Amino acid sequence: MKSIKILITAGLIVALSSGCEKVLEEHPQSQIVPSYFNSPSGVLGGIAGVYNDIRSQWGTEGFTVEMQAGTDEFIQGVNAGTGNAYTYNGLNSSNFGSAWGVAFQDINTLNGVLQYGQTIDLNETTRKQYLAQAKFLRAFWYFYLVQTWGDVPLHTEFITEASQAATRQPAAEVYELIIKDLTEAAADLPNQPTAPFLGKAATKPVAQFLLAKAYLTRGWLNNTASDFTAAAKLCDEIIANKSAYGLDLWQDYGDAFVPANDYGKETMFVSDHVLDPKYGYYSVGGAAGGGAAQNLSPWFTNWNYPNNSGINSIKNAAGVFTNSGTSGMIRDSYYGRPYVRMRPNSDKQLTGTRAGKNYFLDQAFTNRDVDSRFANSFYTVYISNTAVTNTPTTANNTRGIGYTTVPGSDTAVWLPDYEVPGAPQFVGSRPFKGIVVPPSLWNNGIYPALKKYMDPSRGANFNDPSTRPCVLYRFSDVYLTGAEANFKAGDASKAATMINVLRQRAAFRKTNSTAQNTAAATAMNITAADVTLDFILDERSREFFGEWQRWHDLVRTRSLVRRVQEWNKEAAPYIKDFHMLRPIPQSQIDRVVEGPKFPQNTGY
Repeated sequence: MKSIKILITAGLIVALSSGCEKVLEEHPQSQIVPSYFNSPSGVLGGIAGVYNDIRSQWGTEGFTVEMQAGTDEFIQGVNAGTGNAYTYNGLNSSNFGSAWGVAFQDINTLNGVLQYGQTIDLNETTRKQYLAQAKFLRAFWYFYLVQTWGDVPLHTEFITEASQAATRQPAAEVYELIIKDLTEAAADLPNQPTAPFLGKAATKPVAQFLLAKAYLTRGWLNNTASDFTAAAKLCDEIIANKSAYGLDLWQDYGDAFVPANDYGKETMFVSDHVLDPKYGYYSVGGAAGGGAAQNLSPWFTNWNYPNNSGINSIKNAAGVFTNSGTSGMIRDSYYGRPYVRMRPNSDKQLTGTRAGKNYFLDQAFTNRDVDSRFANSFYTVYISNTAVTNTPTTANNTRGIGYTTVPGSDTAVWLPDYEVPGAPQFVGSRPFKGIVVPPSLWNNGIYPALKKYMDPSRGANFNDPSTRPCVLYRFSDVYLTGAEANFKAGDASKAATMINVLRQRAAFRKTNSTAQNTAAATAMNITAADVTLDFILDERSREFFGEWQRWHDLVRTRSLVRRVQEWNKEAAPYIKDFHMLRPIPQSQIDRVVEGPKFPQNTGY
């Protein structure tokens, strides 16, 4: 792992019971016993194992779907599978919850670190830093759990013997532990990454930011003004001390997603990913699969661009797609592997006040001529990467244009964000070799793909998983979290000021002159009167589209059902109020055979 420069074998941290694993006749014992944590290497190994487990979720397919599907942002791609998480139709306890077991396994490991690491032979500052890492990570997992499932088992002591009994504690108690852990972690973590926790591991501002998110989320649950004020204050403190923390925004929004900047000033916390076979997740030359701890995030929104020969730029007179010739693309590392799992929600609503509009272009990414975030987030132009010859008499060349594509020069596919008038062989009055697919022709097989996470460094092994880190927290979220907290605290003016920092940044383009950038920034400014909950949620779409946040954003703000019903016509008929919590995994319920039955969330 890049963020923890220590030696640890992949098999060191093994599965531990969360207090509710069914006991086998063999009475297995964990390899991690209290004595393991009586040394600095044991404590460090426990923490490293938890960092390692985070990457078994962020960047993987099932977890990514759970964090983003069934929202206003994403709908199903043609290869989405059963689609329960996208539509809520049939969503149940057997097809959800990839991180449940991992989270409780890690919480137990961290409890061991905190329980037995108090007396390890280290200087006080270093020992406190180690324990602060453990507190942060325990709060990190509990915050994910309580947001996703509500009441959950609450464990603060190291469990060494498996049990067949388990209970759920109130979410209020879970939040108390989260806030206590993060407050103490922030006090003892360094301002910037310090050995052995290098890269983008937890630091003081990361703990402060997660603490602000916890206060904000609890404030929404209880409508507690003091929580909103506390969250706003924490965000102010992080911004005021950004220089000491080594944090800042890139001038250009797109620079936040340049691979060379993955560990740069805007990145706060990541899940690292590597292809080293010793971790057991990858074999040399093996293509990426759907499981393990592989980062497949570049591929999930990719449509099948190498197989686009059946798509035409314009429907014929009968309203039917006609063939546009042989594909001008083959699979490569720049455009990525086409998984076609999820796509931006560009379906137009049919009824109600949103009739004729779609979330993607008409609500989230508006002002695209000024706001650079659409252009920096999605592929709309695909440059040919293979030479293809079509003559005017080729059987499938219905446009009658003779051409040979020039790799690296000719456009193979253009997906404009507006309707292109004219005949299929022209863009305006100019003959066009490729295909033109305007928004009216976007569907579950062709649409603008998310490009934030593309990993062109893999060269010929374009089917390999990505080695880029999954960026969980960016510095820009401090501004939007602070804006939301101020809005809820009644200070819309302060909220607008914080949002404007990001909107002015979004107006910047390297290709603009200084005068053009100044004018664009002015055009992007909002006032206090513009700040509403829906505006904040739209702004979060523009800033964080596809960054594993949307489902929790909508749940936190009590907006999930309303926004899905307003914008997501494939899920609107099925979503209910009880979907604000996810179903407890059936495996958890089945393993509790002593004492009271483990309760399922209402509705499932």
